[in-house]
Amino acid sequence: QVQVMESGGDSVQAGESLRLSCLASRSINDWVCMGWFRQTPGKERQGVAGIYIDSGATYYRDSVKGRFTIARDSVNNTLYLQMNSLRAEDTANYICAAVDPWNRAYCSSFLRYNYFGQGTQVTVSS
Repeated sequence: QVQVMESGGDSVQAGESLRLSCLASRSINDWVCMGWFRQTPGKERQGVAGIYIDSGATYYRDSVKGRFTIARDSVNNTLYLQMNSLRAEDTANYICAAVDPWNRAYCSSFLRYNYFGQGTQVTVSS
């Protein structure tokens, strides 16, 4: 069973930075793209950032553009999310996920993602 495990969440002040990691139990080259989602209680999970594994091309939701950077390390099967200039509204459980190759067309719309982890909590105080 494929697993991903997120880490790096913490409680920080507004304006500070965090780097999240997502370690996969298999080669991330088996997937066409990976992404970070976030969820708060009572709200739908929303796509935050994604990356195509082969090209490294990235895509972001508008509210994090210029502040968040997604990256992948194919050798160590790890996905990262560098979060700068954090805001209180970024507070959420951050979850990583991946897309199988036959669903490439859905990557940037944050659809058809599978293999969700349990997430890591990020809390930003203003």
